[in-house]
Amino acid sequence: MRKVVVSGGLGFIGSEFVNLLLDADLADKIIVIDKETYAADISRINFPDDGRLEYIKKDICKVTKKDLQNASYVVNFAAETHVDNSIKSGRPFIRTNVEGTFNLIEKCRDNVKLKKFVQISTDEVYGDMGASNKYAADEGHPLRPSSYYSATKTAADLLVLSAHRTYGLPYLITRSCNNFGPKQDKEKFLPTIFNSIKEGKKIPVYGDGKQIREWISVDDNVRNIAALMLMKSIKNTIVNIGSGFRYHNIDIVKMVGKFLGKEVEFEFVKDRLGHDFKYALDCSKLRAIMPDLIYTALETFLESEAKKCQI
Repeated sequence: MRKVVVSGGLGFIGSEFVNLLLDADLADKIIVIDKETYAADISRINFPDDGRLEYIKKDICKVTKKDLQNASYVVNFAAETHVDNSIKSGRPFIRTNVEGTFNLIEKCRDNVKLKKFVQISTDEVYGDMGASNKYAADEGHPLRPSSYYSATKTAADLLVLSAHRTYGLPYLITRSCNNFGPKQDKEKFLPTIFNSIKEGKKIPVYGDGKQIREWISVDDNVRNIAALMLMKSIKNTIVNIGSGFRYHNIDIVKMVGKFLGKEVEFEFVKDRLGHDFKYALDCSKLRAIMPDLIYTALETFLESEAKKCQI
């Protein structure tokens, strides 16, 4: 019986992963665990009526062995993720991202049925790639986090690696770039753009807007995560998941204006403290594993969302 526990399963990416497991029939039993913070939304899940899905409302810091039910896979999406919030207060990030991950690991250590502990990480653990187009981080790149958010995600990765070395915990760490797609929390960059347009407000853009980010569809990301999770040969390793599609933040704003057929109003606001200029992933390892990958372009999503603003 293939049993998958998904922590943070009501979040933007976690819920897409759960829906994929259900729709593609990739698990016999799915247990979703979520604390239900402001970023969670239970309506993101397409609950079936066949008993495959069980939901537990709980903080991952309080998860027990019983909650994990001798799972075949434990996939940890649960995290505080918004950098701005970590600048205002880092303590919730320490608790969820570090203490929560530690607790999950501890509750998994004695599970002889566990095939993989899957830690969902981020490109931000590698830190700023600088202004040069030459540099992208592969899985062996030094970890140089710049915020409390990325530092706590780095700490979580290191806890997983340590648990493998010391206790033999079977693991997979995936490090993804920025995700886009519907139902994303309003605090993120793309929802901020479209909500500002709908509300007739100027779009806030940090600094000079020239920061570079890499973007992947949430659907593409979770398909990659699920495929890597289920591959027996992919074990006790780290895999970057990126698309190669990189944009300046200000160019995304202007692109939305193009799809709207008009210039959109924006304003440069005070830059974020410690703001990294560029994130970029070297995904040679992923492409060697899955050479036929095709990714959804960010422009496709932006055009679709722009049309909704015109209705």
